Amino acid sequence: MKRLLSLAAFLVIIPHFQAVAGSSLPVTRSIGAPVGFAGACAKYKWLCGRVAVQQLDEQAAIALLQKVNHAVNGRIVSAEDRSSSGNGDVWSLPVAGRGDCEDYALQKMKDLIEAGYPSNRLALSVVIGPHDQNHVVLVARTDRGDYVLDNLTGGVKPWRMTGYTFLATQDFQSRTGWRVTLAGPRAGEFS
Repeated sequence: MKRLLSLAAFLVIIPHFQAVAGSSLPVTRSIGAPVGFAGACAKYKWLCGRVAVQQLDEQAAIALLQKVNHAVNGRIVSAEDRSSSGNGDVWSLPVAGRGDCEDYALQKMKDLIEAGYPSNRLALSVVIGPHDQNHVVLVARTDRGDYVLDNLTGGVKPWRMTGYTFLATQDFQSRTGWRVTLAGPRAGEFS
């Protein structure tokens, strides 16, 4: 009987986790890109262009996401743009090993593309982060769903398990465009 209950619990939990892990961020209409994105697009051709690569199997993709997230988080020191670049909100790769959230996300995207991850399966996303401030993360699309690489956590998580409210996301296919996302715990406040 105990074995049967354990099996029943397993069968209930696993499909629920797969449903959470196996979902893509919902997107709707087009929206203007965040301030600073156009400048970064012009500066970094890999950000808004398409890079043709060989498709990774799912296990290799997840391992690569975890490796890059951990490596970038470990080598960059968190700093606001004013202290690292001398300017306001600048979307750039980290300067002198320092950067803010979008700088981390850009570095992760660059490193993943250089490692062979398909560029059309990577997108930046603006979310409501801790303490109700805007925050930028990198979203990686896999066959299992969309995963988030974040400078505030070492783990790569399915988007639904981050606790973030997603506001807008770079278009996976039309890389210069952005789409309204409105998904997560506070999405109803914005619709």
